[in-house]
Amino acid sequence: MQITDSIADLLTRIRNANTQKHESVEIPASNLKKAIVQILLDEGYIKSFTVTEDGKQGVIKVVLKYTEDKAPVITGLRRVSKPGLRIYSDVENLPKVMKGLGIAIISTSKGVMTDRQARNENVGGEVLAYIW
Repeated sequence: MQITDSIADLLTRIRNANTQKHESVEIPASNLKKAIVQILLDEGYIKSFTVTEDGKQGVIKVVLKYTEDKAPVITGLRRVSKPGLRIYSDVENLPKVMKGLGIAIISTSKGVMTDRQARNENVGGEVLAYIW
C-alpha cells in the first residue's frame, strides 16, 4: 500500500494504539521515523523501541508508556506540516507547545530535533509535529 504522508501514518498508528491501550505498535521503518521515535524516547513519551530488519524496509516496534493508573503518557499528537502545505519556522518564531509542556518536532539542516534543541542550536526548519 502506498502511503503519501509517512509521518502522519506514524503519528496515527501511535495515537490509535495509545487510545486502545495497546502495549506496543509496529510501524514500517525509515530513517526519519527512527529519528522521530528516538526523540519520543529521549523526551520520555515512550518506553522503548526496536528496529527489526525484514529484508525489505524494516519494522519499528514502539513500546508505549502509561502512568500508574493506566492513562497514556502521550495525551496529544498533531501533524503540522503536511505534503500539501509545508510549515517552516525560523529560530525566533519556533512554536512552544502548551507553553513549553509539550514538544514540537522540527526537521532542520542539522537533523531532526525538538524545538528546545533547535533554539539551542540556533536553527529553524520544517515543523513536523506537536506532541503533548
